Amino acid sequence: MKQFAGLIYQLETSNKTKDKIDAIVQYLATAPAADKIWLLALFTGKRPRRPVNTTLLRAWALERACLPEWLFLECYSNVGDLGETISLILPEPTTTSDKPLHQWIAELSELAKADDVEKKRYVMAAWDSLERIEKFIFNKLIGGGFRVGVSYKLLVQSVAKSSGVDESKLMHSLMGKWDPTTTDYDDLISGIAQGENLSAPYPFCLAYAIEKEVKDLGKPEEWQAEYKWDGIRGQLIKRKNEIFIWSRGEELVTTQFPELVEAAASLPDGIVLDGEILAYSEDSILPFNSLQKRLNRKLVSKKMRADTPIHFFVYDLLEHNFTDIRHHALSERRTLLEELLDWTQPESSFHLSPVLAYSDWSELKEIRAKARDINSEGIMLKQKNSLYHTGRKKGDWWKWKVNPLTIDAVLIYAQKGSGRRSRYYTDYTFGIRDEDKLVTIAKAYSGLTDKEILEVNRFINKNSLEKFGPVRTVKPELVFEIGFEGIGLSNRHKAGVALRFPRIMRWRKDKSVDEIDTLEQVKALIPK
Repeated sequence: MKQFAGLIYQLETSNKTKDKIDAIVQYLATAPAADKIWLLALFTGKRPRRPVNTTLLRAWALERACLPEWLFLECYSNVGDLGETISLILPEPTTTSDKPLHQWIAELSELAKADDVEKKRYVMAAWDSLERIEKFIFNKLIGGGFRVGVSYKLLVQSVAKSSGVDESKLMHSLMGKWDPTTTDYDDLISGIAQGENLSAPYPFCLAYAIEKEVKDLGKPEEWQAEYKWDGIRGQLIKRKNEIFIWSRGEELVTTQFPELVEAAASLPDGIVLDGEILAYSEDSILPFNSLQKRLNRKLVSKKMRADTPIHFFVYDLLEHNFTDIRHHALSERRTLLEELLDWTQPESSFHLSPVLAYSDWSELKEIRAKARDINSEGIMLKQKNSLYHTGRKKGDWWKWKVNPLTIDAVLIYAQKGSGRRSRYYTDYTFGIRDEDKLVTIAKAYSGLTDKEILEVNRFINKNSLEKFGPVRTVKPELVFEIGFEGIGLSNRHKAGVALRFPRIMRWRKDKSVDEIDTLEQVKALIPK
C-alpha cells in the first residue's frame, strides 16, 4: 500500500504528462505482479465490491476522531470528498502496515461477508496502521469510487513504455471482460488473457472537433460525410454465433437491447460493427431523452420495447470473416459493409448510416444547418483513405457539430468542487422563470475562466441565503448563457425539462435576472 500511495501522491501533485508516465513506469518496474494488475483495474474503472456502506464509515470516523457531526459536515462541505475528509480528520497512526495493495483488496472482499461488528474492528485497526494518504486510498477502495487524474491514453502510454508492447495492442487487451482476481498481468498486456474471449471489442476510433474552416480540409471528394447521431456509440460483435454489445464506455450492454440481439441472428458470423444505438420509431430517430428510458435496465418489458424501439445505425465494419480489417482504408471497409446484408429491409433493426451526397463545402454546410431537424448533432467527416485508428488521430476524422442551443439562466445554488477545486464553488445549479417563481433547469461545471471562478466565489460567499449540507442557496442575481446539445421533457428538474450536455457559454453581466428565459420559452425548444 505504501508504494501505491507514493504513486498516487506523485500523480496528484504533478501536472506534467512526462512526470506522470515516469512515475507509473517506475511503479510497474518494482511493484509485485498482483499489485500491477490492480493498478490497471483501478485506473480503468474496475472497482472491488463495496464492503461497508458510507453511513457506517462516517459514523466510525466520527467516533475515532471524537468530532461532533456538525463539525464533520463543515469539513466535508469544504473538502468535497467523503474519503478524503475522513482521512484528514482521523488521528495519526499508532502502528504500521507493510501489506501490499492486492492483500488489502482481498481482505476488503472478504470483509463484505462479515457482520458490522467485525467490519468496524477491521476498519478501525486499518485506520490505526495507515498514513494519511494510505487512509485516503483505503477509504476510496471501500467506497468504490476510486478516481485518479490519469487518462486511459496516458495509462496505455505508460504501460507501453514499461513493457514494450504496442499501444494499439494494449488498448485492445485492456478492453473487454477480464477479472483482476484471476488475470495475470503479463498475460493481460500481451493479449494472452484475451485468448478465446469472443466478446472482446476493439478500441473505438474517435474524432476531434473541427478546428478550422471546413473548406481548408481540401477537396470535398476526399472526404466521407455522415450525420453525427446522438445516441450510445457501440460495437456489436458476432463471433461463433454468440452476440455481444459494448458501449464506448466499455460496458457490456447486451441484455439492455434484446431486440438487437434477436435481429443480429440474421447477420453473418465473424463480424464486429461500429455504430450508434438509437431510439427509433416510425422512420424517425427519437431524441436522446427517449433512449434514456431504456438505459441500465436489468429487465426490458414488452411494453418498454414497444414504446421505445431500439435500432442500430452502422458506421463501420471492424472485423469481417473473423479477420481484423481496421488497417484497411475506410473506402474498402465501407464497400464490405454495404455488401454485408440487405440494408433496405423495412423491418430490420439495423440501418446503414447514410453517406451524404454533396458537391462542395457550401452545400454540406447547408445540410449541417438542418441536422438538428432530424435529431442529429451535426456532421462527421472522415478521410476516405483513413484507417480505423485506436483513439484519436488528428487529421483523419473530424466532428462538425451544429451550434449549441442556448438559454439565459440565473445561478440559484452552488456547491464546492472536489480535488484541486475543493476550495471554490464550481458546481452550479441554474434556474429559469416560471411565472412568479424560479425553477431549476440544469447543473453546469465548466465554461468559466479561473478569474471568473474567483469572482463568482466571492459573490457566493457574500450572498448565500441558506445552507443545505454542502449546498448553498445563492441570491439570484448572476445571469449566465447556458449552451446545450439537446432538450427534452424530464422529471429530473423542477422545470420538467432536461438539457443534454449543459455548460456555461458566458457570464451575461449585461443582463439582469428579469431578463432570463421563461419555462415557456425553453419548452418551445423541445423538438416536436
